Amino acid sequence: MLYTLYNANIITVTEADIENGYLTYDGDTGKITDIGGMDNAPDLTEGAFDCKRGTLMPGFIDAHCHVGGFVLGDCDDNEVTDPITPHLRAIDSVSGNDEYFIEAAGAGVTTILAGVGSANPIGGTFVALRTGAGKSVDERIIKETAAMKFAFGENPKRCYEERDEAPNTRMATAALIREALFKAKKYLGATEAFEYGTKDDEPDFDMKCEALLPVLNREVKVQMHCHRADDIFTAIRIGKEFNLDFVLIHATDGELIAKEIAASGAPCVVGPVISEKCKQELKNHSISLAATLTKAGVKTAICTDHPVVPIQYLPLSAGLAIRGGLTEAEALAAITKTAAEVAGLIEQKGTLEVGKDADLVLFAENARFFDVTATPVRVVIEGKICQEK
Repeated sequence: MLYTLYNANIITVTEADIENGYLTYDGDTGKITDIGGMDNAPDLTEGAFDCKRGTLMPGFIDAHCHVGGFVLGDCDDNEVTDPITPHLRAIDSVSGNDEYFIEAAGAGVTTILAGVGSANPIGGTFVALRTGAGKSVDERIIKETAAMKFAFGENPKRCYEERDEAPNTRMATAALIREALFKAKKYLGATEAFEYGTKDDEPDFDMKCEALLPVLNREVKVQMHCHRADDIFTAIRIGKEFNLDFVLIHATDGELIAKEIAASGAPCVVGPVISEKCKQELKNHSISLAATLTKAGVKTAICTDHPVVPIQYLPLSAGLAIRGGLTEAEALAAITKTAAEVAGLIEQKGTLEVGKDADLVLFAENARFFDVTATPVRVVIEGKICQEK
């Protein structure tokens, strides 16, 4: 069945916003089928909804969080028994019935990337999920392996220093990551040689190496947790060394080296924007980081890092970034289009265009998406209404 939202001010997050228009989507396929001005609107049927000049925009995307991994104090996101665990999968750590999926949808956050924490230099994978109602992670999956997680800096050091084993230093963290990548590269070569018939023996199966092969082949992005400038440079160095498709996560010291990050070509996911300077790495934390990076030419998205900031406050986080110097358009892009790009989901999500998923957020007329008092009038996720007021 087709549904039409009409009399809406539509922010497409492309170059073609529509002051008063309509959007039609297919409730069965969950795809946008038509969009345009009211002068070309289709006949309004039983599936029509009057937006009353409210603002319609794409569903919000949090490109880095841990929803479902930290549930009422029970943490399943950090396996602090082995510093190199690329074979651990987010789909086995995320609880699909975490109440924060509902909280997210109620705030207009329709898509998230959730995954492992930052205790291990290589921690495991992230998964792209739809929010809203549901019981299992399986019914939420958009992309099963959305990213691999690497972590630099204080977190791996602190976790393994307590165990009196490597890494106790930043150089050990880098060395362990390099070792794992070199080993996987060698494993890949031996596997290909066997498959091509130039080597008689198939290499012994290695689950960790298998998990890293899509990373080496640039089929899976790497989310690199890094705060301090030296850790950011190390992440870039390793990313370039192994020709990885990588994203800098947090990048707290980014204002100090914005030009260098821009020159590297690496995108950033910054946040949590709402944060105290609770550890040494965060001493340069500032709400102006997103604006500084964006002005330097860095593709920049905003995240909550839930549960550090509850997932429903992603729009509010974008609002603080506006206070820090982003324009409204840049802030909205940072939680829609740009977030979809850095998450590898731009073909499906992030903008309102024909053929894309009908992830829609409608606010009342004059409401601003980042305002602390603003709540969506209607939220649609892949063509299914999940909130209506």
